[in-house]
Amino acid sequence: MEPMQPVPQEVLQQVAEYFSVLAEPMRLKILNLLRNGEKCVQDLVEATQTSQANVSKHLKVMLQAGILHRRTEGTSAYYSVKDELIFELCNLVCDRLATRIEQQARHFRDFSLTAKK
Repeated sequence: MEPMQPVPQEVLQQVAEYFSVLAEPMRLKILNLLRNGEKCVQDLVEATQTSQANVSKHLKVMLQAGILHRRTEGTSAYYSVKDELIFELCNLVCDRLATRIEQQARHFRDFSLTAKK
């Protein structure tokens, strides 16, 4: 068996940066809103109930990370998800969290059942 080669620091840095893009609730909210197709900035502002500056800041980060695609039409900017893998990643994490929550719920139920005896 060959010894594992160390992962280059540059690779680790890029992976960490990709995950850091997702480590922000507002960005996840925006991604969820874009799940069914492109939306203009104003639609996203209304749906998130935050400022246009805030939405634009998060869109820029995701655009630079290669997660989103931007299209302009007149004075409006439209955003869509460029990297569909992002949804698979979110689904994996959500499934894992749901499993943990279900296991915790079982422990609470077991405790409440034993306490009544």
